[in-house]
Amino acid sequence: MEKIDLKPTIVFHYFEEICKIPRPSKKEDKIRKYLEDFACTHNLSYATDEAGNVLIRKSATCGMEHLKKVVLQSHMDMVCEKNKETEHDFEVDPIRTYIDGDWLKAEGTTLGADNGIGMATQLAVLASDDIIHGPIECLFTVDEETGLTGAFALKKGFMTGDILINLDSEEEGELFIGCAGGAGTVASFPCPMISAPDGYFFFKVTVKGLVGGHSGDDINKNRANANKLLNRYLMQLSQKYDFYLCEIGGGNLHNAIPREAYAVCAVPMEDKESVRIDLNVFLAEVENEFAVSEPNLQMDLESETKRREVMKKDEMMRFLHSIYAVHNGVYAMSQDIEGLVETSSNLASVKQEGGQIVVGTSQRSSILSSRKDMSQMVRSAFELGGATVTTGDGYPGWKPNKDSEILRIAVESYKRLFAVEPKIKAIHAGLECGLFLEKYPSLDMVSFGPTLRGVHSPDECMFIPSVDRFWHHLLDILTHIPSK
Repeated sequence: MEKIDLKPTIVFHYFEEICKIPRPSKKEDKIRKYLEDFACTHNLSYATDEAGNVLIRKSATCGMEHLKKVVLQSHMDMVCEKNKETEHDFEVDPIRTYIDGDWLKAEGTTLGADNGIGMATQLAVLASDDIIHGPIECLFTVDEETGLTGAFALKKGFMTGDILINLDSEEEGELFIGCAGGAGTVASFPCPMISAPDGYFFFKVTVKGLVGGHSGDDINKNRANANKLLNRYLMQLSQKYDFYLCEIGGGNLHNAIPREAYAVCAVPMEDKESVRIDLNVFLAEVENEFAVSEPNLQMDLESETKRREVMKKDEMMRFLHSIYAVHNGVYAMSQDIEGLVETSSNLASVKQEGGQIVVGTSQRSSILSSRKDMSQMVRSAFELGGATVTTGDGYPGWKPNKDSEILRIAVESYKRLFAVEPKIKAIHAGLECGLFLEKYPSLDMVSFGPTLRGVHSPDECMFIPSVDRFWHHLLDILTHIPSK
């Protein structure tokens, strides 16, 4: 991070510290050790549970012992995405940050402000000796991004607060009081291979340059899905030529809209130039369709050496038809909250593993029955294609409570500080709050944070001025927590 005067200094200090520590999902050992050492250095009591969640406690400032106890909460892990040309090992290398105007960014990787800025804010509260607050617990959960396993494993009694403030939202000036629930559906397609025919042109077609983004927050922004776009082109080829598929892959994380995908294919040698022409025509069509949302969309076709094997035709066609048929994107909008996506699905990843093609998807909805219906819809498309399909148990949503006391306090605080009304929203992304509410049904919760853009992609960035407003809003809320 560049050495300039970023405000609030203490928050950016801890964010810089966090950026130095590798913290992929399910590999949070280093950041957990840092948190435990931090607690010891500052003479704060802490506890670590079996899942690896860390809770650090701080006593009230003098005279504020009578206030309700507040839990500040964020997650330790970050989404690890990088541009193809970027050399970066997320298990070893620090995040390299830089400043671009009013934005903090990373060099070719995700920034990790989701949720590193939440962690930094908690540490700033814990380390400060000049702020006023009642009793505080800071909860740092593990593996939020790939399964919410830390929140799932949290046991009753681990935290003892009355109010929970989740610091994992991404638009300063907005207060979130609800979120979608979700589940993952995984399909394994048989991928029998046969000897490659002679006299065929082998080529690799690649989709790249897409914006990507969060499969919850960004699902309604008409961004292209690399897996769907690639499959659409392959279907055209399969209906026009004696076409074979050799290899395919695209996307990575279940909660990220895939930005890149590729396939290695074969057609008769006499069709070599035709497939190039077809790609140019296809690319012109989709560039027109996504002219606004995908300005950097690219599709390339390059020659490949002959492969020994190709996928058997019948199974290949069933796979291609299933990917074409399966729903991707927004399915329904909320009837209760204007502009809120109610139900969606994301075709997240396609990978060849152990003689199979494994397809990962995620379904989200603020209504449990609708999420189950969406998962069944996805299952049906895959099962018709001969895949073996599993759907996980999923995680619950967080039902909005417009009568929340902490919501009222947060609204009044924002108006007092900035002379404008904050927006009250629910979010289509999944937050851990729904799981907390299952185990702590009396918790009063709200979620807010500074402004982030492009989360879950290498375009992730944080609006620097919003961090200062977010910090002062949080501190003001802490001084107005009601008595027990």
